[in-house]
Amino acid sequence: MTSPRDHLAPRPLGVAAIGYAFMGRAHSNAWRSVANHFDVPAFEQKVLVGRSADAVAAAAARYGWGESATDWREVIARADIDIVDICAPGFLHAEIATAALAAGKHVLVEKPLANSMAESVAMVQAAQAARAAGVRSMVGFNYRRVPALALARELIAGGKLGTVRQVRASYLQDWLADDDAPMTWRLRKETAGSGALGDIASHAVDQVQYLLQDAVTEVSGRLHTFVTERPGPHGPEAVTVDDAAWATLSLAGGAVAGVDVSRVALGQKNALRLELYGTAGSLTFNLENPNELHFFDGSDDIRVQGFRRILVTEPEHPYLQGWWPQGHVIGWEHSFTHQIRDFLQAIDHGTDPSPSFEEGLGVQRVLAAIEASAAAGGATVPVVGPAAPEARPASSSASSSASSSRS
Repeated sequence: MTSPRDHLAPRPLGVAAIGYAFMGRAHSNAWRSVANHFDVPAFEQKVLVGRSADAVAAAAARYGWGESATDWREVIARADIDIVDICAPGFLHAEIATAALAAGKHVLVEKPLANSMAESVAMVQAAQAARAAGVRSMVGFNYRRVPALALARELIAGGKLGTVRQVRASYLQDWLADDDAPMTWRLRKETAGSGALGDIASHAVDQVQYLLQDAVTEVSGRLHTFVTERPGPHGPEAVTVDDAAWATLSLAGGAVAGVDVSRVALGQKNALRLELYGTAGSLTFNLENPNELHFFDGSDDIRVQGFRRILVTEPEHPYLQGWWPQGHVIGWEHSFTHQIRDFLQAIDHGTDPSPSFEEGLGVQRVLAAIEASAAAGGATVPVVGPAAPEARPASSSASSSASSSRS
């Protein structure tokens, strides 16, 4: 393995992004804006990589990249590239990430970590070997960087909910509700790995473990495909992944979480909803209102008890010091800017960012257990191996690192 460039070298960090569609565009927007709002080390958007030379060249010019390329292997071998941001489909994650880490490049990879457990394990091993040489890696669960959810974690860690007993996590979309919606790579198991399970249940599972600072130990789940065939460019094609998934998760600290996700929930556009119920308080959140967190304080006088709306736009809230005056809301795209900020600061400070590849593997283990449970008719299945970083009880008073730290 080659060593990363000298931390004291005067030139800016060189960044390459691989993929220019939905996630590539979101990440590019974050790279373009992050230095306008946060104190980060100097960097340059060097090159954007994609399969189509004409299309990626147009995207590079539009998104602020210095140049474009079609061969990611040549790009990661370049001496002027220090960071590789992987926004390509999941089936490419493992090959690109392991090669980039071996070349001494810091790696940010979109969730889910990979399409299979074997690939995920290989990526963790590559990250661990690279970490010994000072090379950093992170998986992109961007919703950890939504200020309201970062605040929720702080409130839970500070004991405001007491012991969390029950969690409801749902992520509902409707972009596949129409039976005639066309076939895409996201509907083929060989390219997507899974459907709603890997695409959006991964976010829900990560939030459950992140907010509670706890680990899922066993699951019971079900998967379903409502539309089994979609129009393709050469005629109808079989859909080989799930449209929706349901699961019950048991956590080490005693909490129980219900998870349901769907890409055919007509009328729901991007509704990640989280409800957490504890012995002393409760919290609710909906991504379609991303600046709002609702908190119920069980210690209030019964005559005035009720859910309190918190508008998370104060400079004292996580990440908001870089944005606008109080009450001036931010949006979905800002979570990616915060993600880039945290990743750059970790590189600059020589610290390991979170979520690590190990944490990404933890989510994959839970998803694999849900898939195994569904195949076994919903039987309860243990999560094999560590499902998250060090498991702590849901009532832990450990402080959140979010304020300092979709694909």
